[in-house]
Amino acid sequence: MTVDIQPIRGMNDVLPAQIGAWQRLEDCARELLASYGYEEIRVPVVEHTALFKRAIGEYTDVVEKEMYTFCDQGGESLTLRPEATAGIMRALISNGMLRGQRHKLWCVGPMFRHERPQKGRYRQFNQIDVEAVGVPGPDVDAELIALTTRLWRRLGIERVRLEINSLGTPESRRAYREKLVGYFRAHEGALDADSRRRLEGNPLRILDSKNPEMRAVVAGAPLLTDHLDPESREHFDALCAALTSIGIPFQINPRLVRGLDYYSRTVFEWITDALGSQDAVCSGGRYDGLIAQLGGEPTPGIGFAMGVERVVELLLQAGQAPAARAADVYVVVSGARATAAGIGLVERLRDELPARRFDLNLGGGNFKAQFRRADRSGAALALILGDDELARGVAGVKPLRNEAGQSECPLPELAAAIEAALAGAAAPAE
Repeated sequence: MTVDIQPIRGMNDVLPAQIGAWQRLEDCARELLASYGYEEIRVPVVEHTALFKRAIGEYTDVVEKEMYTFCDQGGESLTLRPEATAGIMRALISNGMLRGQRHKLWCVGPMFRHERPQKGRYRQFNQIDVEAVGVPGPDVDAELIALTTRLWRRLGIERVRLEINSLGTPESRRAYREKLVGYFRAHEGALDADSRRRLEGNPLRILDSKNPEMRAVVAGAPLLTDHLDPESREHFDALCAALTSIGIPFQINPRLVRGLDYYSRTVFEWITDALGSQDAVCSGGRYDGLIAQLGGEPTPGIGFAMGVERVVELLLQAGQAPAARAADVYVVVSGARATAAGIGLVERLRDELPARRFDLNLGGGNFKAQFRRADRSGAALALILGDDELARGVAGVKPLRNEAGQSECPLPELAAAIEAALAGAAAPAE
């Protein structure tokens, strides 16, 4: 009996036809981040469960409901990473990289959350994660947002807009939390089951409810921005002034709270109207107390995570995804001696023309079959090497995308002939 093995729900293949958009985003981000002084870091996909409980917060949806957690053979509780910031901060601590030092770091890779899969929300999803550690002022907040703005421009993505808020310090947030709990207790009858559950553990998350029946009660809740401590207010005002001075439009959203407990002061989201309900494509903020919370010396930090799948979808919608690049030259070989010599010839040409793509016919086949493969490859040019051509020290050169006829070229002169033929094939017709 044949078993039909399908991918795990919410975990998707990225096929060669789709990979161009992924590579464009990753290549563009890598180049831009390097120009801003960010260095790549790679951390494990699996960490101790305690790391995420301490960093993210035990009363968050991520920890309570969404983590992939298991016990290994030694009985240790391990978790597939649901986000990257905690792991990067753990790496800085465990590798002794703090001690007053500053770091600008980034990584890209898969994250895992057991959510209900839908368009733009998957159980295995990829993020570009960027962190700036050791800088306390709002200038780094502004630069990080400017970096993301520049990335959208380079990618040709226009349907995004910026929302920002300040969560204040943990101390001012505790005072605000008491007012918020008091308000929601007075309106407990209007809360849904999720919000009643959050009321004790994480009442700020009620402000982020997506339930339309909760809009009225949430709209009447006290505003966090009205209860900021003076230092956080000064920090936020300076950030707003910096963004205005460099011409980055933004909207202050006093209900923007983010879903992880480690955030403090600045939080921000880039959102879009192009992806339905999954409107956030890049989210982040400050986490000035996180490193100390994990056992390191007190160190400020700020970062963001960008959803690769969501940005790729925006690239596709904007027509900015590059088409797959075809081979430049398809090499047709026929005869035992020519077949044996073909790979050596093509390897020599790869050395001489490293920017060109060669597709050598493999697995045999008559001329008709090989030319069908050459046509399907998209190559502009075919090289033909048979036993007769090999004996005479030449190869056939045949353009595949125009009506120019086939010619012959001595084998030592092939590299120059290929460049000339490809240049002719690319030239516009008069």
